[in-house]
Amino acid sequence: MEIKNKTINFFILNKIKIYFIGIILFLGIFSIVYVKNSILKKNNLIAEKYIQANLYLTTNKKDEAKVLFEEIISSKNKFYSILALNTIIEKDLISNKNKILEYFITLEKTISKNDQEDLIILKKALYLIKVLDEKKGIELLNKLVEKNSTLKTIAEDILK
Repeated sequence: MEIKNKTINFFILNKIKIYFIGIILFLGIFSIVYVKNSILKKNNLIAEKYIQANLYLTTNKKDEAKVLFEEIISSKNKFYSILALNTIIEKDLISNKNKILEYFITLEKTISKNDQEDLIILKKALYLIKVLDEKKGIELLNKLVEKNSTLKTIAEDILK
């Protein structure tokens, strides 16, 4: 009986604190679910844009595809931005070298994982070598070798 009375007294004395903690927990869980749902929706929208851009490419609507790929890159999506830039380079949708380099810089700022960052540096180096800025490309490859990157052997092979 005494434990029951102590429990009831505890809840009566701390009623406001208990409600406050409950509300905070509810709002916290609601916020987490909302943010995750928003990220998922945004990711799905970018995936749809990527698919649409590729459909434009297959139907020879390069200008429309280029616009969508640029939107994807500016969205800073960690997965689709890299794919969009790869497609732009492969299909030669943008001939302005400086604009492509700006996109590389955007991706470098976006990516946080070391492996992805190294991959972007390697692709940037290959692009620079391709567009006749071989010196900068070689510098980036040397950076990967010195960094002891997972792509070190590939960079060394290219340097040979």
